[in-house]
Amino acid sequence: MIKSGIDQDALVDMFAAASAKQGEKLRKAVADATLKALQGRELTLDNVRKVIKTVTQAASAGAEKNPASVVDVESMLRKAFDGMDAALLQAVQANRKALQQLVDQGAGLRETQMKAALAGVEKMEDMFFSTVGKAVQGVGAPMQGPWNQVLKTMKIEGTATGAGAAQTVEQLMAQAQEALRKGRATSLRASQALMDSYTAMVSGVLIGMSEGLGGAKEAPAKSSPAASAKKAAAKKSSTR
Repeated sequence: MIKSGIDQDALVDMFAAASAKQGEKLRKAVADATLKALQGRELTLDNVRKVIKTVTQAASAGAEKNPASVVDVESMLRKAFDGMDAALLQAVQANRKALQQLVDQGAGLRETQMKAALAGVEKMEDMFFSTVGKAVQGVGAPMQGPWNQVLKTMKIEGTATGAGAAQTVEQLMAQAQEALRKGRATSLRASQALMDSYTAMVSGVLIGMSEGLGGAKEAPAKSSPAASAKKAAAKKSSTR
């Protein structure tokens, strides 16, 4: 079954047949599936939430069928979480690249949409934990204990997504304030046009990032915000 651009059956079968020794294979499969699904839509928090929910449910359904011990199942679910975390970090980096282009072209922190974009990045980790937590409530009882332990551990350790988001917001705010001090700013109309295309820009950046999670790819030529948005729109159309 394909939902949210994800082959759930493939993930279910993989987790059902996996052993704890295949943890890295599971992490990579989840990371790749999550990233591919994110690349097929505008990168809004709502769309990210849907993808995370679908992946969590698929990994849970497969792990519930696995005859491994509770300890091994928990280890597998931790790898599922780590895979989603790796993909979300890519999404945070795509947001950073898109926002950097806006800041470089004079978009200011006082603009409503700029504030909303930064707030969305800041909320990424909270959204991650919240979405997985809610998805887990609907899985089989045997999976709730292992998942709760994974979430408890990760809230203590922190995620790569959260660390990347905090760094992104800090750097962009500093750069935007520096640009303001130097008097660099676009007209209100031009700034508004840039922000209106923001989610499409982020999607385009994520699609065009030079390295995926599974291995190195040839670096593409640097594209403009408009080209990124156009590419994202084409990608979305092809996945519908």
